[in-house]
Amino acid sequence: MTAVVSELTETNMWHVVCGLTDLAVERGAAALIDGEQVALFRLVDDRVFAIQQLDPYSGAYVLSRGIVGSRGEVPTVASPMYKQVFDLTTGRCLEPIGAEPVHLRTWQVRVEGGVVQVGAVVDAVEPDLTAPAAPL
Repeated sequence: MTAVVSELTETNMWHVVCGLTDLAVERGAAALIDGEQVALFRLVDDRVFAIQQLDPYSGAYVLSRGIVGSRGEVPTVASPMYKQVFDLTTGRCLEPIGAEPVHLRTWQVRVEGGVVQVGAVVDAVEPDLTAPAAPL
């Protein structure tokens, strides 16, 4: 499922993306926020996370097609390309699979009245999106 292009709300620059029930549980969906592709993930407990859609290892916009899982209590997504595992809460690469760890951008997400809203980018350091893809 691909979410519609977002709309800004009047307060705090929150982008209305979709209804919570539009997101399949433990599946990803892509949305366009301020011209940037974002991957959204809804968990079984209805928490929603937003990370960059761009896989920093392959250079493809595919992370919404990743495999949702966990490492202990930490919700994760594994890239569908080379299977690197990322923490959905922080964007940190937990399993770089033979490459240097590259972390993802993350966004604030809230659900109000059954509507998913995406806010500002959380992380302070943007990943180097110009770096060459990691070899297999």
